[in-house]
Amino acid sequence: MERKRFLRSLMVGAVSTTVLAGACKKDSDTVDASGSGTTTSGSSSGSSSSGSTSGCSVIETETEGPYPTHTPASYVRSDITDGRSGYKLTVKINVNNSNNSCNALANAIVDIWHCDAEGNYSEYGGSGSQSTNYTSVHFLRGRQTTDTNGLVTFTSIFPGWYTGRATHIHVHIYNSSGTSLKITQIAFPETTGSALLAVNGYSKGMSGYTYNAKDGVFSDGTTLEMATVTGNTTDGFALAISMSVPA
Repeated sequence: MERKRFLRSLMVGAVSTTVLAGACKKDSDTVDASGSGTTTSGSSSGSSSSGSTSGCSVIETETEGPYPTHTPASYVRSDITDGRSGYKLTVKINVNNSNNSCNALANAIVDIWHCDAEGNYSEYGGSGSQSTNYTSVHFLRGRQTTDTNGLVTFTSIFPGWYTGRATHIHVHIYNSSGTSLKITQIAFPETTGSALLAVNGYSKGMSGYTYNAKDGVFSDGTTLEMATVTGNTTDGFALAISMSVPA
């Protein structure tokens, strides 16, 4: 269940304990250690699942669709650019364990994926919401394992945007055994002087852009999902964010 729908359910009169328990049930995803991909038990759609454990605020759960990586274990790489043009973006994600006093979570598996400068995703297209066919390519998708400091680093490009969504990056975190810990998304600052406004939607500009406050995923708050983004269009940009997950 998407986060907005769940929040609305809380506002409706007497909601049964059974309904709430079902809404909060976590999915269980497992990565095949052989590298053949991901096996899933349960729905992969995002739902709000944040909280505080051992003093850490667990980052919200969000949908991984509609363009998740088909076989993420096939793209173990730090440079995910794959020939796509755009302003360079270095992505640094720190992962910590909310069940262990917020200490760094080493050996976690981190997948990221996002659209290109024109707002298109690899591995999809040819019909529906994405007319350009990129089903046979795999740009802007990658997997890394956190170091002893809980850090992964990716080299990419600044994402573009597409109708109905604010600029964002998808993230899926697993433990070292391949069990899913969190599916979430990274939001970008939109204030005056921000990287988002400097990039200005590439050739599309910002006419028709959906800002975070109106975005179906981010409209109920981005406190834990908001990255710090620095840099400029000449030298490139650097994104940093810390994520607490229950491991």
